[in-house]
Amino acid sequence: MRFNRKEEKEMKLYATIAVTTIGITMALLTAHGTIAQAAEIRVLSSNGVHSVMVDMVPAFERATGHKISIDYNTANQIVDRVKRGESADLVIVTRPTADGLLQEGKIVKGTDKILGRSGVGVAIRAGLPKPDISTPDKLKQALLNAKSITFTKTGGSGIHFMKVTERLGIADQVNAKAKVPEGGAVGPLVARGEAEMAVQQIPELMAVKEIQYVGPLPKELQTSTVFTTGVMTGARQAEAAKALLDFLTTPAAVAAFTAKGLEP
Repeated sequence: MRFNRKEEKEMKLYATIAVTTIGITMALLTAHGTIAQAAEIRVLSSNGVHSVMVDMVPAFERATGHKISIDYNTANQIVDRVKRGESADLVIVTRPTADGLLQEGKIVKGTDKILGRSGVGVAIRAGLPKPDISTPDKLKQALLNAKSITFTKTGGSGIHFMKVTERLGIADQVNAKAKVPEGGAVGPLVARGEAEMAVQQIPELMAVKEIQYVGPLPKELQTSTVFTTGVMTGARQAEAAKALLDFLTTPAAVAAFTAKGLEP
């Protein structure tokens, strides 16, 4: 059986992840003589890394015996929940929000680690001709031509996109035909035909197979979101959370994040 280049790349990636999980298991055995008692690790995570965590979570669970429970949301909504007293073992948010949680003592100092960086991109319904968005003027025309556009209200990508539309002078036109949920992935709305165009973090768009990823915003209008993880203060499963943090920053994990659109 022959594989295409994409399939070969994915096979090599998952083989690397498998080797890494074995390494983690051996490290735990060496340190404790046996696998530590299985724990359930609670994670509050930004939507931006969802596509990677879907692959990484099973690998980590097989290697360690731990279980992971993840609640996805926008970084801003996660911060609001933490400020209201909600607890977890590990958090994955954007760098500015992580810095705020560090200052408030919500993340253990020294455990904050960068997982990857993402830009904002555009996607459309499958089957539609891809618009040219390579320059600010061409993006402006593509946005005006789109019958409907979706982006998040509280997500960093949505907030940035609104600034972009203001800079292009078309905020009113875009808002008039926009479908703007509070948070969550907007790609599925395009897949279901509820919107024609979606603007969001690139990994979130690439994860929805039923839509077409068009490309990133022009560099003059682009922003880079840095996703950061850290162990939360008062974590019930602090040691298990640290093991997960270490796993997410291995070379194999970095390769997995990169393959999903998150640059190191």
